[in-house]
Amino acid sequence: MERHDRILSVEKRTDNRFLNMYDLRYENKAGGRGVYHIASRAGSVDELKLTTKENRPDGVIIYSLYGEAHDRAVLVRQYRFSVDGYVYEFPAGLVDKGETFAEAGARELKEETGLDFTPVQADGMYHKPFFTTIGMTDESCATVYGYASGTVSAEGLEDNEELEVVLADRDEVRRILKEEKVSINCAYLLMHFLHHTDEDPFYFLT
Repeated sequence: MERHDRILSVEKRTDNRFLNMYDLRYENKAGGRGVYHIASRAGSVDELKLTTKENRPDGVIIYSLYGEAHDRAVLVRQYRFSVDGYVYEFPAGLVDKGETFAEAGARELKEETGLDFTPVQADGMYHKPFFTTIGMTDESCATVYGYASGTVSAEGLEDNEELEVVLADRDEVRRILKEEKVSINCAYLLMHFLHHTDEDPFYFLT
């Protein structure tokens, strides 16, 4: 029988609210042993995806377009400790227990930007949760797509959220992609935004 890497044991190393570290003791296919470190949104070993074998989304990303012509992408320019600087991202947040990722998307967009969200329908493969940085974490996020309306407001922000809402047209998106720090999922979808048709800005979902 062909040998493959296997996990021998899992130990939780921290006890935080939103993110925890776990040590995975493993044996590789050659028989060598070691420890692999991962971060997870899970609060216990039983909730880790390696335990449940379920890919429930931890978070949701909101790709929304603004304006009558749907010609501006709703972005946030947010301070991130990991790079000690500002990064352009889509509005996003964690999915609460008992909440669908669609409900989480509308709630998070309202909290972060003050805008209302009207979703568009898409095949399930476009909404399913995908892994973010699988070498470091089991976190996965679902993406919702739609249109934003209303007036930008910061009233829903928490004290530890430092962000600016940016309604970026194509020229600004090009500048951002060339000059700024951008999250990878945001960057790829902005590349679609640059080339969408006026008739169907979500052409890539069909």
